[in-house]
Amino acid sequence: MRTRCSHVLLWVKDIHQAVQDFRQLGFTVDYATKEKSAQHAHIWFREGAIIELLTSPSNAQYFKWIIDLFAGRGAGRRMIRWSQEGEGFCDVALVSDDFDNDLSAMKREGVQTGRVIPWQRTKPNGQKTSFRFVYPRSERLPFIVSPYNPPQYPQETNHKNGATGLSKVHMEVSEQDWKTVQRLIDKDSTFNIKPGPTTKVTGIEVSGLRENLDPTLLHGSTINPAS
Repeated sequence: MRTRCSHVLLWVKDIHQAVQDFRQLGFTVDYATKEKSAQHAHIWFREGAIIELLTSPSNAQYFKWIIDLFAGRGAGRRMIRWSQEGEGFCDVALVSDDFDNDLSAMKREGVQTGRVIPWQRTKPNGQKTSFRFVYPRSERLPFIVSPYNPPQYPQETNHKNGATGLSKVHMEVSEQDWKTVQRLIDKDSTFNIKPGPTTKVTGIEVSGLRENLDPTLLHGSTINPAS
């Protein structure tokens, strides 16, 4: 497989408060859609993995069957977990430049997935971007996305706190997920994985940060300067 880290997902209760707080921390944060109705926002770097802030209904458990019908078995459990576990890193996405072949490789190796979902967003400036994604049925495994079309990386990034890139994603991985996660992340040195009771992102490192960030504004996440 030829996947690499696309983005880490940080679930927040209030997307607008979270955007305000991360801007106070010195990050440039862009809403993914029109601000008033947005549920996603991005912290972009010039290249590589990014941070995605997102929110979802706190009563998602009442819509589990609808989510499963839409995205396939396991999707409902995944989205319910995001909100039930509270604020903090809730998931990680891997991007594949050869989406269809990598998806076939996953299935050959026994990784069951839901449906491939084609998605489109309209940015605040009116530009549309499209992509596809698929969730493994095991809701703790990283999910797979295709590249954005057209690409969304800004020509220049300027974070007041000095941040230049997401350099490391720390994960704990359960024994039952270990081999699959290793296969999915392949040789991506962005990831630092270690055994743990539950598969999850435990923290990230960001290159260029000039000082430690105020933990009261991080919405349950752990973000440290690159070591």
